[in-house]
Amino acid sequence: MPDTRPKPLPAVDALSKPFWDAAQQHRLVLQRCTACGYFNHPPRLACDACQSQQLDFEPVSGRGRIYSFTVMHQPNIVGFEDEIPYLNILVELEEQAKLFMVCDLPLADRDTVKIGGLVEVWFEDVNAEISLPRFRLA
Repeated sequence: MPDTRPKPLPAVDALSKPFWDAAQQHRLVLQRCTACGYFNHPPRLACDACQSQQLDFEPVSGRGRIYSFTVMHQPNIVGFEDEIPYLNILVELEEQAKLFMVCDLPLADRDTVKIGGLVEVWFEDVNAEISLPRFRLA
């Protein structure tokens, strides 16, 4: 029998706080460079595209396409032992090519999930401080 522990929660720091504050309000915002307009996720100290440190957070649609997915069979991630097997998806958001977020889907979606499939964000309220952006098939 696997050792069942709570799922890990994000470590909110000064860099990621705007992202998590917006998620708590069920809004998806991502860091964007004010110099070149490139979105960076997760948040960084400097823009991946131009290295500018002039970064802000902007709302995004929360819509995207499944870039890749896999079925997780091994209990390698603490807190997910009871959910094995589950789908792990890589979502490419519609705002920018290669702007990715990772999420899990219920195994019930196994027959309909596909590369290029449309998804939309929703928020899971984990506790009073943390709401997790998650995706579901659109």
